Amino acid sequence: MSGGFSRPAWRLPILAVFALFALSGCSLLWGPQQAPIVDATVMPVEPASAPVAASAPEPVETEAAEPEQPKKPKKPVVKPRKVEPPPPVAAPAPPPPAPAPLIVLRTIERSDARTLLDSEVQKPDGKVVGRAVDMIADASGKPREMVVNLQGFLGVGDRKVNFPWSAFRFTPTAKAAPITLNAAAVPAPAAKSAVLQLPLIDADVERSNGAKVGRVIDVLIDANAQPQAVVLDVNGMVSTERRTIAANWSALRFVTKDKELHPLIDLSDAQINATPPYASGKPVRAVSPAPPPAPAPAAASAAPANVTASSNARAAR
Repeated sequence: MSGGFSRPAWRLPILAVFALFALSGCSLLWGPQQAPIVDATVMPVEPASAPVAASAPEPVETEAAEPEQPKKPKKPVVKPRKVEPPPPVAAPAPPPPAPAPLIVLRTIERSDARTLLDSEVQKPDGKVVGRAVDMIADASGKPREMVVNLQGFLGVGDRKVNFPWSAFRFTPTAKAAPITLNAAAVPAPAAKSAVLQLPLIDADVERSNGAKVGRVIDVLIDANAQPQAVVLDVNGMVSTERRTIAANWSALRFVTKDKELHPLIDLSDAQINATPPYASGKPVRAVSPAPPPAPAPAAASAAPANVTASSNARAAR
């Protein structure tokens, strides 16, 4: 044959294989089994690595103990009780009153009043006949007469004559003689009047307790022939310096003592010190004693009592 192996040649390996198989089977049945032969394999050797740091031990999980369920608190039993009314709220105390003033001042302009002493007296035709030297008042403070010093020739024959107060006309703003004597004026009778009268100039003014306040040195008269104020010399009353003040005519009172009239005014030393001085040519600041403070109204004091009474009545209920 052409191509391939000859038959006797390939049959020999097959027979050898069967023979080997038969021998191995016999060894399995009747003899100790040998360890199988395994082809060795080459394993690559890894380089030594750095020692692994010891890791922290893992926390051991423990079952958390379940918290006990809190017991529900018992609701307290509220016993009803009587509700008391709130205490009455005290009203706030009123602020303290302002201190009472010592004096009351009134301003008199020079154009509204003119001083009496030494003022020229003229006739209606403008001729000056003399000067006023005094004023006489009665117990009610009403002017009754004026004393005029009638001038003679070159000062010779001067004489003082009393004329009724109604015989004069006053012009405070006049630049010439501020007092005009009526042409038909007749001197007052020289006989002593039954009505008590008082010459004002140089009269001593006292307090109700008899203490001296000062001396009248002038009187201010307005255009209606009404006295508005008196000028007092208070020298030596509160200081050694000469000092004059003006006092309101309405602050004067006239009392009878030993069958004579005496002018009174209730001005204390502190009130005199608080009074501005009198100055000629400037507005006059006439002083009066301050009136006593008014008593607290009864209604205001009764109001807190009513509030307290109503509060007590509600509490009693």
